Amino acid sequence: MSENALVADSRAVLARHARSFRLASIFLPARTRDDAAVVYAFCRMVDDIADEGDDPAAARVELLAVMAELRGEIEARPLVALLRQTAARLGMELRAAEELVEGALSDLEPVRIADEAALERYCYLVAGTVGVLMCGVLGVTDPVARSHAVALGVGMQITNICRDVVEDAARGRVYLPATALYAGGLSPEQILNRTADGARLSRVVRALLGLADERYGHAFAGMVYIPVRTRAAILVAAHLYRGIGLRLLRIHQGDPLHGRTIMSTVERARAVLAGLVDWARLGLSGSLSLR
Repeated sequence: MSENALVADSRAVLARHARSFRLASIFLPARTRDDAAVVYAFCRMVDDIADEGDDPAAARVELLAVMAELRGEIEARPLVALLRQTAARLGMELRAAEELVEGALSDLEPVRIADEAALERYCYLVAGTVGVLMCGVLGVTDPVARSHAVALGVGMQITNICRDVVEDAARGRVYLPATALYAGGLSPEQILNRTADGARLSRVVRALLGLADERYGHAFAGMVYIPVRTRAAILVAAHLYRGIGLRLLRIHQGDPLHGRTIMSTVERARAVLAGLVDWARLGLSGSLSLR
């Protein structure tokens, strides 16, 4: 497959599987949009290897092969080869991509998160790493920006975890920290067998969404490090993702048992507008905080 065909396929993967990121990517320059699509397609491939197969042992072998391809130890499949080429062109380090694979490998075991520190570590591996990769795509060069990029990825992943409690339990995974569950009078087993009290679970989720907002706040404080031309897309993506948690709180009081939370068209339009308003505010004031 040619490079152009691979990029086109990456754009198609983004369009099919990432409504929020696809909408946000509209605000990127064309070449940057294509680079972001390649990064997303790689991340999606890694996720699918971990999530879609019925044989964890086979998935582990496949993920370890991806790791070896990233390191140049074996011949790379076309998408990994394109990611390596993109990284070389942009001066990106691929250690974050390897850490993403490490996170996917951890999903092959029965998932139980012990405490908040373990949650932070997991969210870094599977989402904070994406923030690090996107720094290279967006032309972010100041090393201070890294922690802000990681915070955005972690905030987004915590939002995902709060939204997807039911779906994750169906895969035998509980990402809500056990310490938080026990403190709330719940257990991981109750999440798995769908016997958790909704009111108690809602309190746990609301607390985690508060933690996500702390991470979003740190991320917004670092938006100034993103070049002006690419900044709007990340602000829009941040508002779209945070909007999922806000809807979960507003409509369902934090109860994830009702099913997957999906923003309405109006809510998504408001999130896009909020991102663009913040882009203009940051350009005028030179600083930004979460509102």
